[in-house]
Amino acid sequence: QVQLVESGGGSVQAGDSVTISCAVSGDGYNNHCMGWFRQAPGEEREGVATIYTAGFVTYANSVKGRFTMSRDNAKNTLYLQMNSLKPEDTGMYYCAAGWNGLGSCLLRTSYNYWGQGTQVTVSS
Repeated sequence: QVQLVESGGGSVQAGDSVTISCAVSGDGYNNHCMGWFRQAPGEEREGVATIYTAGFVTYANSVKGRFTMSRDNAKNTLYLQMNSLKPEDTGMYYCAAGWNGLGSCLLRTSYNYWGQGTQVTVSS
């Protein structure tokens, strides 16, 4: 069974930085790609960043240059460092693993396993 547990969210001011983590247990770690997603109230869950097995990372245009996704394979843990945060970055952040082979690694429909989410709130 695959479990993902996010941590590290909180309430910050615009311009601040936050790093969130996702601990992955089971067989879902590093299967082609893993991702970070976010969902604002009333909005669909959107892809923020994805990291491939080879280490290459792809970002959504809205976070490019501000967010950095990384992983620690020894700890089976994903990280998302978020700098220069904006109010529009507010949302529940989820990590995803277990790529199902059905599409892009930045699509929410491409993963079998999800964490419970961690809230990030950015005030102006």
